[in-house]
Amino acid sequence: MSDETHAVDGVRDQVRKQMQVLTALDYGAPAELFPCPNKNTRGRFKYKRFDTAAEAIRFAVESVPAAALLGACLEVDGARFGRHEIHYLYDDAAYPLPRCRAELACADANRDS
Repeated sequence: MSDETHAVDGVRDQVRKQMQVLTALDYGAPAELFPCPNKNTRGRFKYKRFDTAAEAIRFAVESVPAAALLGACLEVDGARFGRHEIHYLYDDAAYPLPRCRAELACADANRDS
């Protein structure tokens, strides 16, 4: 096999492993959300620890501005997830919490709390 074929096979294996982690995520496990180390988004949100991954995911998607989520990392049971995986987990059918679908309603709810 060529080096290119080996590289493609390696990427496929990584994607398969990541998908297995995503589909087997324990939404009830403790989680940590790390901000991106970007000086332009400083002050938007700081490191936070959550009792459950579901709460961390909801906070990341519904409360953190999209620009601040770039480069952020969610860690659950030693597995790390970027913003795309966080959104995937939020949209997954297994996600246990109610979702805030209307952006204006989310903004109003976040402003009131």
